[in-house]
Amino acid sequence: MGVNVSVVAVDAGNSKTDVALIGEDGTVLSTARGGGFQPPLVGVEAALDVLAGALDEAFAALPGPVGSVGHISACLANADLPVEEAELAEALETRGWGASVQVRNDTFAILRAGVDEPRGVAVVCGAGINCVGMVPDGRTARFPAIGRISGDWGGGAGLAEEALWFAARAEDGRGKPTELARALPGHFGLDSMYALIEALHRGTIPLTRRHELTPVLFATAVAGDPVAAALVERLAQEVVAMASVALTRLGLLEEAPVLLGGSVLAARHPQLNDRITELLAARAPKAVVRVVSEPPVLGAALLGLDVTGAAPEVYRRLRAQYA
Repeated sequence: MGVNVSVVAVDAGNSKTDVALIGEDGTVLSTARGGGFQPPLVGVEAALDVLAGALDEAFAALPGPVGSVGHISACLANADLPVEEAELAEALETRGWGASVQVRNDTFAILRAGVDEPRGVAVVCGAGINCVGMVPDGRTARFPAIGRISGDWGGGAGLAEEALWFAARAEDGRGKPTELARALPGHFGLDSMYALIEALHRGTIPLTRRHELTPVLFATAVAGDPVAAALVERLAQEVVAMASVALTRLGLLEEAPVLLGGSVLAARHPQLNDRITELLAARAPKAVVRVVSEPPVLGAALLGLDVTGAAPEVYRRLRAQYA
């Protein structure tokens, strides 16, 4: 007899993909990690090939030959709109990796990993920002979260961009003085914003390194710089605005978990996270705010169990392995 896989859990981000094969009793049979999932850059089929590599590794690590494969629960970066989720689900189905497929944006994996039932709201702030909510009857709340054209601001990239803007204007006299004008170039060993602007423009410092400036911004805010502190305040208000709207749409303002994830929020900057808790308390007094520490692939697996109708002990066994 072969090994029966009940759920294939996939958490695919821009930089890495995690796969977990879950048995019928909730046991994690095998895991694997692959590269990032970036269909906008490489195309859908090439992106699925990256998933295929991770899946092949996970199946190869099973303690025996494959018997049956049930549900594919894939939480994918760049599946920002429902139409994109549907397109990616169709593409996954053509690969024939499992009996059924459900694709969700990867923010849903973070939310589901942090709650005992599919009920609550999650705000993720990493390179960008996103927010989703869900309730057990299947209703969800979400935002397009594809940048300024969809009304979004925040995340490490947004903070770094704003910090550079204010620092540049402070140095040349168009804006208010701010310590950012010294701290940002100083991070790269440069003595002026002009030097940093030139280095970024000419590629001496790759634009991809701008994310390094986000911790500099927080340190400058903690030191008392009003311009940096205002940017941290703006992000706190943006997080609370997204969470409050999602809670309202789902009728969860009375009481619900609000989970914080992503590198910026997981860093637990007191000036940011404490302010989020304070602001949210005024909008949703009974909301319980916490940072998600569970891995998103667990959330993808739990979403899969929600589809298969697993028994409570299966959920408990699965969670225990990620405790």
